[in-house]
Amino acid sequence: MPILPTTTPRSSFHDEMHYKRRRPTYWTASIPLFLRRLFRFPQMDFEFALWQMLYLCIAPRRVYRNIYYHKQTKNQWARDDPAFVVILSFLLGASAIAWGIVNGHGIVGILKMILFMVFIDFVVVGLVISTICWAFANRFLSHRRTVHAVEQTVEWAYAFDVHCNAFFPLYLILYVAQFFLMRVLTKQIWVCLFLGNSMYLIAVCYYCYITFLGYNALPFLLHAEMFLYPIILFLIIYFVSLFGFNISAIVLQLYFNS
Repeated sequence: MPILPTTTPRSSFHDEMHYKRRRPTYWTASIPLFLRRLFRFPQMDFEFALWQMLYLCIAPRRVYRNIYYHKQTKNQWARDDPAFVVILSFLLGASAIAWGIVNGHGIVGILKMILFMVFIDFVVVGLVISTICWAFANRFLSHRRTVHAVEQTVEWAYAFDVHCNAFFPLYLILYVAQFFLMRVLTKQIWVCLFLGNSMYLIAVCYYCYITFLGYNALPFLLHAEMFLYPIILFLIIYFVSLFGFNISAIVLQLYFNS
């Protein structure tokens, strides 16, 4: 005796239409939660973001210790709270205003400097660096998994997270400390040249180190120390620059018109 269908074609049609109505739209599904929460300030955890900023300066390894719990609870390695990005963007904007006032820029000049610092220095350059690191890690540093193992890859959002973390100490050195020392760093004295060039070396080396910590925290990546290799190139440039190439003076002249 043939088994009769339990539902009629009509009911199946209604079930399908009901599913389509409940299913997220294309735009809702394609926009990450991070971007959807970007302007929902009451939902952001600013206290935790400030805690991360503090420990990125004094104990950066602690920042990456809780990503395993985040992966278990949120099923992703990247943060879904944009509070860190919002605070850092605000700080960059405040720095741009300070640089603009000191250098005598008008309102338009200050607005241009804000856009350049936030969207070019932080966002656009960050997008490029994050994409390169993301592709490099997935292509060359991932484990060779067995057939039955679940393949894991670096999320692009996590790569941008690593950039944001690494950018904050660099911001403190090159955008804040350099602001207060710019009158000293631009003097034609070798000691000032040494101080300014050393600041740039520390900033880029710290950026590489925190980038290394970010990728080294992922258990499925091998040889994350390769992210430390650019430090060798920076050291060579640094020692060559000590023979009369004042990086701070040149950057301040070209960038801030100081």
